[in-house]
Amino acid sequence: MNMKYSFIVPVFNRPNEVDELLESLCSQTLKDFEVIIVEDGSQKPCKDVCDKYASILALHYYYKENSGPGQSRNYGVERAKGDYVIILDSDVVLPQGYLESVECRVESVECRVESVEFATAVDSAHDGRAVANSTLSTLHSKVAAFGGPDAAHPSFTPVQKAISYSMTSFFTTGGIRGGKKKLDKFFPRSFNMGIRRDVYLQLGGFSKMRFGEDVDFSYRIVEAGYQPQLFPDAWVWHKRRTDFRKFFRQVYNSGIARINLEKRHPGTMKLVHLLPMVFTLGVIGCLLLAPFCYGLTLLPLLLYCLLILVDSTLQNKSLWVGLLSIPAAFTQLMGYGFGFIESWWKRCVLKQDEFTAFEKNFYS
Repeated sequence: MNMKYSFIVPVFNRPNEVDELLESLCSQTLKDFEVIIVEDGSQKPCKDVCDKYASILALHYYYKENSGPGQSRNYGVERAKGDYVIILDSDVVLPQGYLESVECRVESVECRVESVEFATAVDSAHDGRAVANSTLSTLHSKVAAFGGPDAAHPSFTPVQKAISYSMTSFFTTGGIRGGKKKLDKFFPRSFNMGIRRDVYLQLGGFSKMRFGEDVDFSYRIVEAGYQPQLFPDAWVWHKRRTDFRKFFRQVYNSGIARINLEKRHPGTMKLVHLLPMVFTLGVIGCLLLAPFCYGLTLLPLLLYCLLILVDSTLQNKSLWVGLLSIPAAFTQLMGYGFGFIESWWKRCVLKQDEFTAFEKNFYS
């Protein structure tokens, strides 16, 4: 039976997170959807968790050998029946009105497009031009791809809230991920990404990139003539990493991905993508010069810490989260910066290809 939406969720050793996600899907106010769970070679499978919800949701569970999240998403989409596929990370939780917000946005755009098509068709018929051409020209105006922001749930630990702040704050360049204050154009990320299934299949889905495969897909969507849309009301709670070590590894990989993306899509690197690298070099410079300048070079760093402390404390209504947001912000910016520098050295200076430069298995 066809339906409008298919949720695609790749999973690797996260049965508890999948339980919370499926529970939130049961509470959606709009019910026209299916859920496809793709177990990507996990040692801790979530099959038992999925069985709990099999009688409540239109749920399909698949187990496959490990190949990474991108290829697992493709595996799920090939088996999907929805007109739209919505890609989620396994560590997100949806508010009750998530899918209803998506539907309202999609319907609103489609209604506007139909009105334009009708008016254009009338004008074309009156002028003797071909109506088919006018209809074809507006097809790309329909919602082809979309995404939304993420937020911290009240139940998240202080560390998770601090990490969420650092990944969404304007003061850490996190605003580019889908918030209302953005330093760059919006490109959906795989934690909350929707696309028409026919467009997904037309473009071949996610590539085999080791890092940054979701941004690569967003770029290819735009290059094909479609424009991803930001649905600010279709947000998710995103747990991300649970400690700073894992968080550093995540953002480090993102820094690596930036150079790889520029290699694949020349001209996509913007000033905002250089800021973490500049910040990283600036921090190192300030620390090295401090003994020779009576510590004065530390003043900009202290002011930045104060800015993060005040902003995060006000947003999270917690001084402790505000304090934790300081190391989270430095981890986010400098982790990305170090990954960017390493990738630049290996790809641009040593001229290594993407997979030779980073042979370590990213997915395990």
